Amino acid sequence: MNMIPDRLKQYLIPVFALICSGTPGAANAQAPGTVPAPTTVDAQLAQGAYLAKAGDCAACHTANKAQPFAGGLPLATPFGTLYSTNITPDASTGIGSYSYDDFATALRQGIAKDGHRLYPAMPYPSYAKIDDADMHALYRYFTQGVKPVEQTNRASALRFPFNVRVLMSIWDRWYAHDHPAYRADPHQSVEWNRGAYLVQGLAHCGACHTPHGMLGQETALDDKDNTVFLSGNTLAGWYAPNLRGHPLQTSDSSKVSGKADLVAYLRSGRLHDGAAFGPMTEVIDDSTQYLHDDDLNAIATYLTSPALQARATPTVAPQTTYTDRTASALRAGHVDSAGARLYLDNCAACHRTDGTGAMPAFPSLNGNAAVLSDDPASLIHIVLSGSHMPSTAAAPTPLAMPDFGWRLTDRQIADLLSFVRGSWGNRATDVSAAEVAKVRAVTVGAK
Repeated sequence: MNMIPDRLKQYLIPVFALICSGTPGAANAQAPGTVPAPTTVDAQLAQGAYLAKAGDCAACHTANKAQPFAGGLPLATPFGTLYSTNITPDASTGIGSYSYDDFATALRQGIAKDGHRLYPAMPYPSYAKIDDADMHALYRYFTQGVKPVEQTNRASALRFPFNVRVLMSIWDRWYAHDHPAYRADPHQSVEWNRGAYLVQGLAHCGACHTPHGMLGQETALDDKDNTVFLSGNTLAGWYAPNLRGHPLQTSDSSKVSGKADLVAYLRSGRLHDGAAFGPMTEVIDDSTQYLHDDDLNAIATYLTSPALQARATPTVAPQTTYTDRTASALRAGHVDSAGARLYLDNCAACHRTDGTGAMPAFPSLNGNAAVLSDDPASLIHIVLSGSHMPSTAAAPTPLAMPDFGWRLTDRQIADLLSFVRGSWGNRATDVSAAEVAKVRAVTVGAK
């Protein structure tokens, strides 16, 4: 959702699939993948910096990279536009006057120091799971490790009655009043619990991957006795797919066959047949590539575990045996549809006539999860707005795909994507011009 600028402007949530680190349980309880509890003030500061970096806190709170965490970034929602707040330790415009209790109350209950209610674009129902050790480390970093910036917060531009903050007390009572700190599942391993703590808590993966209700609430905040948590969601013109299926669906272009693939994806933004795009590109760029290996393994253990997979529902249509009839026709220049002609003119040079692409440069379209998704929103968005791969230590080249929305009509994009979703063994439903128009309106409205 490369909107303002290249960041996802989601409804009542910040950015898709942010990953952060924390330590479940008591401050001294250690687990495989757990960052050792700080034993000195300096270690606590370093832990807080790691949590903030791993959590990609800057994604929502940084509009100008020269002034990190100073806020001012527009966050588009179905209810209007929010602007992220200044969380630098400036005493007058930031959080410099916040005590630890003020800070913890804001993160866990959505109540600012002066008593006004926050909007759940800051996902405090998930942050309620953060333990005290991690909360103290975050507080120390944001009050002593971040440079103060004097920048007044911008007023929200929400429609009535959503602009009446006092009504958030009712929302909180309905959706955020009974979410306790994370409690370890005694039937699961320590590593599994570590991953669950990260995914459900400060990482708030469900903010993108869990369906939302009509008032923007996540319909589930954990995996207890339901199949809703992490089952997929569309917001701001992007589809964050089901993470409960096996093989695991990533946030974008590829199927992950197991724990090792998922770790590699979060580390590099690449898999054998595809790469991260849209908002997940920034998550990997700025966040997950910096996570410790143990934390990545814990996240992967949780997401690929039977506890989630056993209740999975498929989101990708089954793929038939591949034939080369389409590829042969394209190579010969024999096209029998508008979509085939558009593909040959615009896409084949990179993704090839057989749709296999050429990784690590060009993702495959044959069997690609984003191509086959029940909801084609992400696929439409990529064609409209373009995308680029993450730039990581493991894969530093941010290869880009240009945008086509400026020169292809809604009908043309629908024809093109219907061809892609029905070729090379792909079997997914056609895309309509109305679906393209809907995503185009989101992307244009956010610019």
